[in-house]
Amino acid sequence: MSVFTFFANPSVQGISLAVLFGLVWLTALRPLNLKCPAPWLVLLAGAILFAPAIAWVQAPLQTWVGGRLIAWLGPVTVQNQIWFTAIPLVLLSGLVQEAAKLVPVTVFWWVRGRNIDPKLGLTIGAMAGAGFAVVEAQWVLNTIFASGWNWDLAPTYGFMGFAGFWERFFTVAFHIASAGLAGWGLSKGFGWQFYLLVSGLHFMLNYTVIFLQMGVISTIQIEIVIAVLSSILFAVVLGLRWRKRSPVEGENNVTPAAQ
Repeated sequence: MSVFTFFANPSVQGISLAVLFGLVWLTALRPLNLKCPAPWLVLLAGAILFAPAIAWVQAPLQTWVGGRLIAWLGPVTVQNQIWFTAIPLVLLSGLVQEAAKLVPVTVFWWVRGRNIDPKLGLTIGAMAGAGFAVVEAQWVLNTIFASGWNWDLAPTYGFMGFAGFWERFFTVAFHIASAGLAGWGLSKGFGWQFYLLVSGLHFMLNYTVIFLQMGVISTIQIEIVIAVLSSILFAVVLGLRWRKRSPVEGENNVTPAAQ
């Protein structure tokens, strides 16, 4: 897989919607300190890291693990027991993608002397997640438009005609919220713990696809599950964003511009 794969079939509609989705969720979160370049540099880094993370890390690892599973269990068992054999592959997607989003956040935290206000950590994480999510969204949405989808045909299929857009809208929210939560945890001194937490949540979100393949749930049901899980996580992060600082947090070294 090439990094250029994710930028094939560019379209004004796909790119515009991807950016719009990111703006909607970031506006709701109201990140701190946007007048300084740091949050925007983190957002740019998150965007840049998406393609290499998938093409050079996630895809090769999943291919290797998948090959080992087939060699060990056989293709029939792997397919028939997909509820179990898919677990390491789905876990990898969460571990790799959440790690990629945390790279610029960790760099920022380190440059700031490993001491930042939790809400600033949340902001930096959310910005990294937004950059990552928008690039992923433009890839998915451009693919939808390239497949022949258009606004005139969509009403014919009802909700299913817009399922891809619905899913991507809430997936953007998930990426922003998960990275924001990880950034908040890092600033509180629980970096690896929150990394594993958001990776686990990422696994839960992606594993719904396996239920779909098994016929356990329908496409509409999976879209609802994705929306609910993403909304719950975003609500948690939103609560942390607007929670009043404790006296201990108020003593953290944070510049006035980040208040």
